[in-house]
Amino acid sequence: MNMHVTPQHTPAEKALIDAFNARVADLPGDGMVTIKRDEAIDAIKAGLPTRHVEAWHYTDLRRLLTTVPAVSTTAPTALEPLLAGSTVLRVSCGKTQDLPSAEGLSFIRLSDELAEGRGINALGPTDAADTIGAINTAFVTDGYGVEIAEGVELAVPLEMQNLHTGGQVHTRFGVNVGAGSKAVIVERQTGEASALASAVTTLSVRDGAEVMYLIVQEQPEGSSHLGQFRASIGKDAKLTLFIMNAGGKLVRQEIVVDAAGDGCDFQLRGVNLLAGDTHTDVTMVLDHSSPNTGSREVIRNVVTDRAKGVFQGRINVHQIAQKTDAKMACNTLLLSDDADFSAKPELEIFADDVACGHGATVTDINEDHLFYLMARGVPEKAGRGLLVKAFLAEVIEELENEAVIEALEAKLDAWFVLHG
Repeated sequence: MNMHVTPQHTPAEKALIDAFNARVADLPGDGMVTIKRDEAIDAIKAGLPTRHVEAWHYTDLRRLLTTVPAVSTTAPTALEPLLAGSTVLRVSCGKTQDLPSAEGLSFIRLSDELAEGRGINALGPTDAADTIGAINTAFVTDGYGVEIAEGVELAVPLEMQNLHTGGQVHTRFGVNVGAGSKAVIVERQTGEASALASAVTTLSVRDGAEVMYLIVQEQPEGSSHLGQFRASIGKDAKLTLFIMNAGGKLVRQEIVVDAAGDGCDFQLRGVNLLAGDTHTDVTMVLDHSSPNTGSREVIRNVVTDRAKGVFQGRINVHQIAQKTDAKMACNTLLLSDDADFSAKPELEIFADDVACGHGATVTDINEDHLFYLMARGVPEKAGRGLLVKAFLAEVIEELENEAVIEALEAKLDAWFVLHG
């Protein structure tokens, strides 16, 4: 006889379920939105993923997510944009601010879409069966949809900020970039106190468009950050994605990209700055689903103290995707005996005319290089700092945008003041 056994919920799972039951009447939306939210909380009731789920093998969320704070409504301090002069869209403790006016741009509030019952996927589809998507779908209250018109080159960057004062914050951004357009877009994820934050972003890069998209995650100590970035790239379009993780106690950043258009190109550069007793997981799935596409992913990690890091990168080259050129590399500096980093690069290739490869390295600072600096009067600590910064700055400088490079290097300097 088969018996159905209800799983014993962990304190965090129970807190999520209880928080949903307490807030569901106040969450925006009805009709299909309510159905989607109910499906999402059912997925959470089935249990958070453990290491027995392959995609979560290195990040046992059921064990690592230990607390779920209450919602905070205190407004955070305004944040200056990463790049001066940017058009700013701000979500403050899960609520959007006033919509700005900018040429070539149009905006919608997700709360308005939800209130009118246009569906939880108003800003782009997210499968409620996946864990980050489920948590976000169950609790999301607001966010922005952005439309960049065809043939527009944005004169100034666009920055989307998700700010909080602790507690829980769940937001969603959706960006459609019109054919032939060019844009620099920044996404900031930060706050002032420990939080559980989920953020889902969808990006559509239409034919011939060119986008540089930066995600800068600087959650406070003790925070859990669950991020998901989904993008599709059109014919002859280019997407350069840069991710910096420099905060948070528990971080999972998922990247799901479809190189869907003939001749399109995807570039990923990532910097993970890991210290203390933290756990950061960057997991990427890239599909080359059209011919003549290219991609190159370079992830650089600096891990110290007792921090743990993960990079899982999977590239799927479909049978139709002949002439694919795909390269992936993950390079890590371990600066303490207690630090740990796991790299899992994967290639699955069904086409027969491709140039693909992947690699991973884990090492310490080169003592010969350090000796060279010390022999010329550079103190040991300063020399170590110079070598680590050079290791990271190499991928930042590949962005070839002086304002972006300066802003990101300033972030490196701020992190090294605390952890160098």
